[in-house]
Amino acid sequence: MSEAVTVPTGASVAEFLASAEPAGRHEDALVLDALFRRVTGWQPQMWGPSIMGYGAYDYTYDSGRSGTFLATGFSPRKAKMSVYIMPGYADHSEMLGRLGPHKMGKACLYLGRLGKVDLGVLEELILAGLADLRNKYPVRGS
Repeated sequence: MSEAVTVPTGASVAEFLASAEPAGRHEDALVLDALFRRVTGWQPQMWGPSIMGYGAYDYTYDSGRSGTFLATGFSPRKAKMSVYIMPGYADHSEMLGRLGPHKMGKACLYLGRLGKVDLGVLEELILAGLADLRNKYPVRGS
């Protein structure tokens, strides 16, 4: 089996946040970092070169593949903000309908500028995603 690419790196979260571009994405990343810290009560750590993760869980798939992954987090990508809050086990469509403009990936949410997003709903989604994840795997803080 191949090695996981998205693993904790020990890189500086502060340096990563400072390097987020463009300026609007940088500002939004600071807002999300504060939101995730407050909602989860956890400190972030870098996962791979570009994901800020809060908490972690260990998994073992039916195939036997196992590993550790971030419980929730985000990446301030240049095109869109990638938010990792959707483990994919439950239907969160009602909350997503109240969130504001977004696109869905398999396990992540893509957001434009946060000024168009209801941050209260995003907080609900973070908590719901963590609760959903805890139903399947033990989650630990960071």
